Amino acid sequence: MSERILLVDDEPSILQGYQRLLRNEFELETASSGEEALKTLSHHGPFAVVVSDMRMPGMDGIQFLAKVKRKEPETIRIMLTGHADIETAVHAVNEGSIFRFLTKPCNKEVIAKTLTAALVQYRLVTAEKELLEKTLSGSIHVLTEVLGLVNPAAFSRSVRLRRYVRHVAEALQFKNLWRFEVAAMLSQLGCVTLHPDTIDAVYAGERLRPEEQARYDAHPSVANDLLRSIPRMEPIAWMIGHQNKPLAIGMRAPDPETAHTMHVGAQILHIALAFDELLRRGIEKDEAIRELERLNPGLDARILPAMRTLEPEEEEAEARTCPIEELATGMVLNQEVRTQGGLLIVAKGQEVTYPLILKLKNFHEKGAIEGSVGVLMAKNPTT
Repeated sequence: MSERILLVDDEPSILQGYQRLLRNEFELETASSGEEALKTLSHHGPFAVVVSDMRMPGMDGIQFLAKVKRKEPETIRIMLTGHADIETAVHAVNEGSIFRFLTKPCNKEVIAKTLTAALVQYRLVTAEKELLEKTLSGSIHVLTEVLGLVNPAAFSRSVRLRRYVRHVAEALQFKNLWRFEVAAMLSQLGCVTLHPDTIDAVYAGERLRPEEQARYDAHPSVANDLLRSIPRMEPIAWMIGHQNKPLAIGMRAPDPETAHTMHVGAQILHIALAFDELLRRGIEKDEAIRELERLNPGLDARILPAMRTLEPEEEEAEARTCPIEELATGMVLNQEVRTQGGLLIVAKGQEVTYPLILKLKNFHEKGAIEGSVGVLMAKNPTT
C-alpha cells in the first residue's frame, strides 16, 4: 500500500492550496472536519501521516489527533495552526503525541520537508513493528514446539484451550485475538519444569503429594517469568500468570484498553481451563457451564454465555495409518504415541513438524514405539 497523507482543515481554500502545492510529491486525501477525517480513517485507512489544523468547529485538532493516536498509533501526526502558543503546543504534544507542530502560514518548502521527515519516521516505526512481529511469531512457534516435544500432554491441553479461548474472545468482539490465542497456547509452558508423571497424574485426576501439588500450582508463575521479558508479551504473560487467580488486580498496562484485555483475558483462560477439566471428567457441556456459574461468581458476565455457544469440533480430515518414515509436516496425529513402557511422547492432536518426525524416528529406531501412527490428513475434495 502506498504511503498516503490525510490533510484536515475546515477551510476548503486551504485544503485546495495544499493539494496544488504538494500533489506532485505526495499522495494526498483531504477532510474538512475531525469527524469526517475519522470516517475516512475507518473506511480508507491506514494513513502514513495525518496533518490537522488546530482550530476547527466541533472537534478541535488536539481532540482529533488524540483519537488518531488511539485508533492508528503508527500514524505520524502533525499539527498546523495559525494561533501558536506554548500552552497549546504542550497540550497538543501531550494529548496527541505530535511529531511536528507547525505555524501558519507555512510555505511549501517547510511543509514538504516536514512531510518527508514524517514519512521517514513512519517507515522506521512500521519496520520496527514488522521486525517485532516476526520475532514474536518465531519465538511463539519455538516455545509451542518445545512444549509439544518436552511435555506432550500439556501441549495437547493447550491446543484445546486455544479453541475455547478464541471462541469466547471472538464472541466478545475483542480486538487483537492473537493475544488470547497465544495466552492459551502458552498457558501450560511452565509445565516444562515438571516431571511428565506429574502431568499425567493431574490429567488423570489423581491426588498429588503436597510438594508435587505446590510445584504444579506454580507453573503459571514460571511461564509468566519466562515470557514477560519478550517484547509485547507482557500482557500475555500476565494473563497466564493469573490464570488461577483471575480477579487479581494491580496489573501494569500502557493504556486502559490493554488493562481491560489483560483482566478479562485471565478470566477467559481460567474458565477455559476449568471447562476443559470438567469435560475431561465426562461432564456434559451444559452441566459443566452451570457448575462454572456456581463456582465463579464475580467474573465477567459475558464469558459463560459465550462459552455456551461453543459448537462441537467438526471432522475436517481423513483418518489414516501412516508409517513413521512417510510422515510429512502438516499432518495431525490422531492418536497418542507411547513407548512400550507407557511413557507418553506425543499427544493426540499434535501437528507433525520436522523436529517431531525426528523424535518419532529416533524412538522407533531404538525399538521403543511401533513403526506407524494414526494421522489426520486433508480430505480429497473429489472423494
